[in-house]
Amino acid sequence: MADVLSQGEIDALLSALTTGEMDAEELLKLESEKKVRVYDFKRALRFSKDQIRNLSRIHENYARLLTTNLSAKLRSLVQIQVASVEQVPYEEYVRSIPTMTFLNVIEPIPLNGRVLIEINPNIAYAMFDRVLGGHGMSFNKIDNLTEIETKILSGLFESMLASFAEAWTTVIEMEPITENIEVNPHFLQLVSPNETVVVISLSTSIANTTGLMTICLPHVVLEEILPKLTSHHWFQEQRGALSTEDQALLNKQVRQTTLEVAAELGRSTITIEEFLRLGKGDVVALNQLIDEPLDVLVGGEKKFSGQPGVKRDRMALQVTDVLGGTDDE
Repeated sequence: MADVLSQGEIDALLSALTTGEMDAEELLKLESEKKVRVYDFKRALRFSKDQIRNLSRIHENYARLLTTNLSAKLRSLVQIQVASVEQVPYEEYVRSIPTMTFLNVIEPIPLNGRVLIEINPNIAYAMFDRVLGGHGMSFNKIDNLTEIETKILSGLFESMLASFAEAWTTVIEMEPITENIEVNPHFLQLVSPNETVVVISLSTSIANTTGLMTICLPHVVLEEILPKLTSHHWFQEQRGALSTEDQALLNKQVRQTTLEVAAELGRSTITIEEFLRLGKGDVVALNQLIDEPLDVLVGGEKKFSGQPGVKRDRMALQVTDVLGGTDDE
């Protein structure tokens, strides 16, 4: 994006042109020199904007699923939403997170490699406090976790993976499992320092505690499914025909669906005063003649015409005409 000049820089430039300190040709020369930009190969962009946009959609869905999951488990108000999605070198990501935090190393079976879900201690301990019956207050003692704390927090983190797998079902059937939990990012070498990773930051609020959760997705892990992260692939999948098995299952489910069918004898309009005076033996005249076919309603919509009658001592109706559309409809 082009640099935006401040008002002071604009005034200085106009003053230099007015006084003759800088002519128009020199200004054009400087402008042409600015077209050469410095490129940092350490920050190589390996994900397209389309792929970043679809990753953002996946994790917006994950945030909604996780909000529902944790709200039910913690019995507290939980709000989670995507704050940012960006691609950075892994080394830069490690420097951006706290030196002591909860790092869940996840193996995203069947994908190769590992992904990382980092949970800020404020959020983790607020979850821990709610599970034990507290108000969701946070405290910081991550450097000295007891065995009970580790077990409870591990169970909470494990329950978050089901929502993660569900959010990814549009791209791949994933079965993520927790490999281990670390607390110091400098002791964890997930990928090489210069490897490009996508970092999804989730703004999280539990009771009165707020903080961030981050998800680190290395390029090497997503490389084999990158073609599925394009809008073209998603639209193609949506337009694709159903398989034979899916079609048979769909037909079976549709055929078992129940519909309400009603034959309407006729209608009448009366005033409220007439309605209140109705009594036993009164007759209400309908707008339907006795020799006219009846309207047959399916799901509240007129679909057929029919003639009333009796079959085996039971009231029945014979369909005489289809109202509009084809027979299949």
